[in-house]
Amino acid sequence: MRFPSSIFVSVSLFTAETTAALYLSSTYRSAGDQIWQGLTLLFTLLTSVLVQLTLTFIHRDLNRDRPLVLFLHLLQLGPIVRCLEAFYIYGSVGVVEEPYVSITKKKQVPRGGQAEEVERHVGQAEGKLFTHRAAFARTSIIQAFLGSAPQLTLQLYICVLQRGMSVGRGTLMVISLLSIVYGALRCNILAIKIKYEDYEVDISPMAYFSVFMWRGLEIATRVVVLVLFSSVLKLWMLPVVSLNFLAFFFYPWVLFWLSHSPLPENIEKTLSRLGTTVVLCLLTFLYAGINMFCWSAVQLKLSDPDLIDKSHNWYRMAVFYTLRFLENALLLSLWYLYKTDFYTYVCAPLLLLQLLVAYAIGIFFMLVFYRFCHPCRRLFSSSMTQGLWDCSMLLCLSCKARSPENRLVESPETGLKSPDASREASDHSGYGTPNDTTYDLLDDSTYDGPNELAPGVGAETYGAIGYTVAIATHQGSQKP
Repeated sequence: MRFPSSIFVSVSLFTAETTAALYLSSTYRSAGDQIWQGLTLLFTLLTSVLVQLTLTFIHRDLNRDRPLVLFLHLLQLGPIVRCLEAFYIYGSVGVVEEPYVSITKKKQVPRGGQAEEVERHVGQAEGKLFTHRAAFARTSIIQAFLGSAPQLTLQLYICVLQRGMSVGRGTLMVISLLSIVYGALRCNILAIKIKYEDYEVDISPMAYFSVFMWRGLEIATRVVVLVLFSSVLKLWMLPVVSLNFLAFFFYPWVLFWLSHSPLPENIEKTLSRLGTTVVLCLLTFLYAGINMFCWSAVQLKLSDPDLIDKSHNWYRMAVFYTLRFLENALLLSLWYLYKTDFYTYVCAPLLLLQLLVAYAIGIFFMLVFYRFCHPCRRLFSSSMTQGLWDCSMLLCLSCKARSPENRLVESPETGLKSPDASREASDHSGYGTPNDTTYDLLDDSTYDGPNELAPGVGAETYGAIGYTVAIATHQGSQKP
């Protein structure tokens, strides 16, 4: 049985960040900064309440007679109590005789041959410890993106306004950044374990290092860009943040509406239709909070009974990082144009270049992780390199196919008709008139093969691409 180190790290970050935030809020109160004090306490206490509710919901304490545990959750001491309980269970293994043992079957990741199933005996204590690990993995994600990320952004913004950094504020910023990176890392691991739940997954230290560098550079760059932009264009900050957040919040709901599927009914048997809707809104709220700062390794799919999409999609990842890089570049350009006298002693062009290069290095570590360090890379239905290359070629061919010279009704050289002409002819002729995975929150997506249309790319675009390729092939055959 593995030592519950992940639980200890989660509780340590939660306790350290809460303590640092309370101390910093007291210094704000002493200095008379009531606004900064209120916002600092808001991000801390709101996250703490959400963590208590998540632990209570996953452990189903409302249906059990445990009044002392519920009372400790009301005192915001739930994570500490759960951590002590997990360590007690770990220490009692081998000392207390377990009433039963269950057998689980897991496949090993193939290394050139077929996957072999391995049976494991799982005791009652190990099953309880697994539940604790799963609960703290989800609370780490909630704490990271609904509390630590806004907290880090706020404190860095205060540093820019006050042109200085105190010891308390610097300590809280470091702890918040570590909490965000750790939450993103847990999100990646959670995505792998959900998607490949039938396999025995072993994550190497190099994989942890790659994800840590990828997420650290991506999140730190994003926070600095938002703070720099908000320091010179305060009125435009709210529309930018609202547009990002609302777009990612409503995206799963739009897909759910287009699927014409009913609301999932297996989230919790005791929940009414209104309660189910509230839970789904909270999930999409967390999903939007993650994507505000970095790519979510897991994707919501509200039409699925498990609420998660278990298929990879390199196109969606490529589009996200392309748009996010362009957005960061645009925000930095606006900051450079409207920067104030405060940045006189800062080499603005060099800072702009450093931030963009840091974001690009983060993407590089992401590619290294998926190409060389992913524990289940041999199970990918398609190569990540080939998927990204196909995505770039698809975009280039789409732009070329929609150019004016390729939209002619009939090509004078080849006699081939474009897709637009075929559609016009067709129109004139009259044709064409609770399961535990419920709590997995989100998941990653996989590209299922060449027969799957890329998201947002319809059959018309593929027709235009085929028309362009046909012209090039016909012209090549006419050469001597």
